[in-house]
Amino acid sequence: MNYIETKNEEKGKKIKLFYEDYGEGQPVILIHGWPLSHRMWEYQVEKIVDAGFRCISYDRRGFGDSDKPWEGYDYDTLASDLNDVITALGLSKVVVVGFSMGGGEVARFIGKYGTANIEKAALISAVPPFMLKTDDNPDGLENEVFEGFKNEIRKDRQGFLAGFGDKFYNFSKNSSKLSKDLKHHHWAIACSASPKATLDCIDSFGLTDFREDLKSFDVPTLVVHGDDDEIVPIDIAGKKSKELIKNSTFEVIEGGPHGLIVTHKDELNEILVRFLKS
Repeated sequence: MNYIETKNEEKGKKIKLFYEDYGEGQPVILIHGWPLSHRMWEYQVEKIVDAGFRCISYDRRGFGDSDKPWEGYDYDTLASDLNDVITALGLSKVVVVGFSMGGGEVARFIGKYGTANIEKAALISAVPPFMLKTDDNPDGLENEVFEGFKNEIRKDRQGFLAGFGDKFYNFSKNSSKLSKDLKHHHWAIACSASPKATLDCIDSFGLTDFREDLKSFDVPTLVVHGDDDEIVPIDIAGKKSKELIKNSTFEVIEGGPHGLIVTHKDELNEILVRFLKS
């Protein structure tokens, strides 16, 4: 198994991040959503490699096959982990692709480290610019939404994740596009995550303001969002990211739920590969 060690430590011990690395060519880093792992990219990796790119997908700390420390789930630390992946693998001219929570890593990384090693970026169903409702972000979600997530997880994490999966894919509308077995597979991946990481990341993706980070983007950026996303609504996320990122292309997937990586994989893959080759 492939691991890199982060510079950040937990009680004097460095954190190991698991990654998979396939193909040759320009590197594309895929950053998964909450509460999944690199395995969520199953239907994208082959297309990216076959298109002539090197595809690297890694597990965020606390998820998948990476170490599961008690702390370190804020976006500054997560962006530092991404920087360690790029540095450890000696990458340049990278295309960073973030899904949902993973879009926050892309945003904070560029805001904090710049784009010296980044050639393009992509945000898919991503949480930036700012999910929380505040006086200067009146269209955001009430904090009670995120507190409700945490309360339900503390009560019955596995039950919450099953219901979340239904909403993730708008399963009642898209049951012809994915099986119950695939949905159950993703539920099992989510259940394997650290309970502490699952909780802490809710505050990270729900309460972190990425608006200034997005203003730092100076590379071509793809923003993809489904117009039927019930987890990260397009009006508070994709549309506003498009407005804040100077050199961006905005693609709306009609009828796409949050988990369009599966339900609308053919359309998404065509959009993503076209952007990579552009």
